[in-house]
Amino acid sequence: MYRFLLSRQWVILTLVTLLLIPALVWLGFWQLHRHEQRVARNDLIAGSLAAEPVPMAELSQAGGAVDPDDRYRPVTAAGRYDAEHEVVVRNRDNADGRLGYYVLTPLVGEDGTAVVVNRGWIPTGNDLTRVPEVPEPPSGEVTVTGRLMADETSGTTGIRDRSGLPDGMVMMISSQERAQALGLPVLGGYLELTDTTPASPDAAEQPETLPEPDHTGIGAHFAYALQWWLFAAGVPVGWVLLARRELHDANASAAGAPGTARTTTASAASVPGGAGAAAGAGRGAG
Repeated sequence: MYRFLLSRQWVILTLVTLLLIPALVWLGFWQLHRHEQRVARNDLIAGSLAAEPVPMAELSQAGGAVDPDDRYRPVTAAGRYDAEHEVVVRNRDNADGRLGYYVLTPLVGEDGTAVVVNRGWIPTGNDLTRVPEVPEPPSGEVTVTGRLMADETSGTTGIRDRSGLPDGMVMMISSQERAQALGLPVLGGYLELTDTTPASPDAAEQPETLPEPDHTGIGAHFAYALQWWLFAAGVPVGWVLLARRELHDANASAAGAPGTARTTTASAASVPGGAGAAAGAGRGAG
């Protein structure tokens, strides 16, 4: 009855089914893990943003790295801006999606330790091979407040570092790279500026401060996980339906062959003289 399952076509179909089910289940768990990571990230950002500001030196050290659990924490730093060692970061967009630059200015404290401050976003100029006009940082001693961010790498951002950039341009934000340029110890990570005290008299002309990172959306990963698992459940159901249809067709073909012969005999017998003529023809042939 089920000998058709041993055919080459059905053996291949069965193997594909057996491979497809675990693959779809794995894709579902992959999407579920992405959902859990997104939820954990949102919780981390929300908790960090709600924390009280602390000196950046309490969460970072010169030449070190930022603890992942401390990302987005409000931190403060005091010192004087060193505009001579200011650089811009290429290919960065603002909240409206416009392409431009981030402005990185080191803030040097009294002890000679510097902090990399991302002062915000500026639009690109007409000449992409030159640093555009950048608003001067506030002069004198200032205290800045912002979000603690980790150094960028190609692995965390997907950005490929490039050599031969115009003077004053970089591709990524790296405290170690800035330390080499400054010749001073620089705290690991950087400060994403949100406030300056005292406020700059030309605050309206300063770079556009960056908005808080989104920590409300969770995406559709959970829905995608359910979708993959439904596909996984549907594969064996589809295999069974195809097998039942194949079996039904095979039984119909087997029943149809003798039925056709009986129909032919009955038709011949129903014709007057049909049976006798057939017999006579047989004797004549003999």
